[in-house]
Amino acid sequence: MKYYLLSVMQPVGGTPAPEVLEEIGKNLDVFHQELREADAWVFAGGLHGPESSTVLRPRDGDVLITDGPYAEGKEMLGGICLIKAPDLDAALEWGRKAALATTLPIEVRPFMGEADG
Repeated sequence: MKYYLLSVMQPVGGTPAPEVLEEIGKNLDVFHQELREADAWVFAGGLHGPESSTVLRPRDGDVLITDGPYAEGKEMLGGICLIKAPDLDAALEWGRKAALATTLPIEVRPFMGEADG
């Protein structure tokens, strides 16, 4: 079993209306329950906006600390879901379900190497 990261790509900017967020929340609860029932669940969570980030960069034998995102962009990492899947096709199917639940683009990436699970 390999581990895959499903990254939620969220547009930078305003927050959807409360009723939209409520519906997305319900859809995510259903998606997460389906992952648990399939024994594919590892972890999931949302992230604060990029303005809350702090970046640490090695510089001349020390570390430079700066506020704000690593890079400015039109999209940001809005949340992550770590899953177990037997192969990429299965992970892509979970990614498809995540995209439908969140109404946002989902990036699917395998972890390097084999993972026991």
